[in-house]
Amino acid sequence: MTDISGIEISDSVEDLACYGFDASCLKEISPSLIAWPKTTEEVSRLVRYACDRGMSIVPRGAGTAMTGSAMPKDGNTLIISLEKMRKLLDINTKNMTALVEPGILNSTLQRDLHSLGLFYPPDPSSMNFCTIGGNVATNAGGPRAIKYGVTRDYVMELEAVLPDGTIICCGGKTHKRVVGYDLKNLLVGSEGTLAIVTKIRLKVLPSPEDVATLLVTFADIESAADAIDSILISGIIPRTLEFIDSGTLRVIEDFKPGVIPPDANALLLLEIDGNAQSIKKEAERIVSLCSSSGGQTSVATDAFSRDIIWEVRRSISPALYQFKPAKTNEDIVVPRDKIPELLSEVKKISQETSTDIFCFGHAGDGNIHVNIMTDSKDEGDRVKIERTIRRLFETTLRLGGALSGEHGIGITKAPYLNMELPDRQIALMRGIKQVFDPEGRLNPGKIFI
Repeated sequence: MTDISGIEISDSVEDLACYGFDASCLKEISPSLIAWPKTTEEVSRLVRYACDRGMSIVPRGAGTAMTGSAMPKDGNTLIISLEKMRKLLDINTKNMTALVEPGILNSTLQRDLHSLGLFYPPDPSSMNFCTIGGNVATNAGGPRAIKYGVTRDYVMELEAVLPDGTIICCGGKTHKRVVGYDLKNLLVGSEGTLAIVTKIRLKVLPSPEDVATLLVTFADIESAADAIDSILISGIIPRTLEFIDSGTLRVIEDFKPGVIPPDANALLLLEIDGNAQSIKKEAERIVSLCSSSGGQTSVATDAFSRDIIWEVRRSISPALYQFKPAKTNEDIVVPRDKIPELLSEVKKISQETSTDIFCFGHAGDGNIHVNIMTDSKDEGDRVKIERTIRRLFETTLRLGGALSGEHGIGITKAPYLNMELPDRQIALMRGIKQVFDPEGRLNPGKIFI
């Protein structure tokens, strides 16, 4: 039997309760054991220990997963929490790379790089408490994805532990590499079902010279959509182009009076970055384009005013929870030009199902967070939620979209996977899972039913 002496573990009732749920708000399932390794070798030993005892294994970062991907399937589970593997191991300023452990917080990495004049673009809304390992597991994006891309675009190399305890390294230190199948990119976004990532080498960029932040309000969604089209067609690529619908604005105003400008029924929050002179001209151009579509623009002139503008975006989640105690957040994505049609259809779905639905998100890349609001997630509300989700997904796919833009599939979206993917593709994916994990021990019950 594998020896795990020297590794921090617990089977206390309190610890098991804390690690039996994640941000999906699914019903808690207590695992049988929690472990907090500090090295790759310890992760490998833990995996072998679980295999010796026929236990399932769930790797976990900060538990911010919205789809249940960090939850145990049943009680016979070892949770391997990577939160204590949080070192920034190396920053190479010549090669513009950073080597980190999976438990480092996104915001910690951002802060440490900023002090050296460097920049890691992926910025999930949960960046202050989500981990880079979790970001890799879901291929996380964020508001800056429109200009800079998502996590996969910055992962150069991964060290990982396979479901039999073997340690592998895929990718490398070079910025270009075409040697065999790309296992590194296969692991990114696999939600911890193929391997447990223990080290991550990331590409980083020089920090932009300056940033300008703009808040634009409109009388209706159609005018906001016209402005989005005008901005992107003009050749300006904002680093952030966020959208908030009228229902969400009303909820924010109730939660924090005075934050939302009067008569706003749609709102865009934009940021542009780069050379100071260039972004000044781009900001002026954006103001003009938005004005032509009926928009009223406020431009941040310093860090304080920029923070006030972002307070609108940061207020969304607490405002929604105050409005109703339960919410289901779906992160569908559609082609940008289909956003107005999507929002129109969501309004119909809301009326037909008698359900409050609020939308906001990344208009620049068509990734909209659709929040289905209910008083609870008990059996009665669950039926309504599932009916609403299926209608939403049918509409999304009809418009040429996808069921998830950045949250992944996990448990909650697994029943709907075959709505988007044909059986042959799902079979190929199952085959890949079988090659990596023939006994099905690593994060079981995720992605596939």
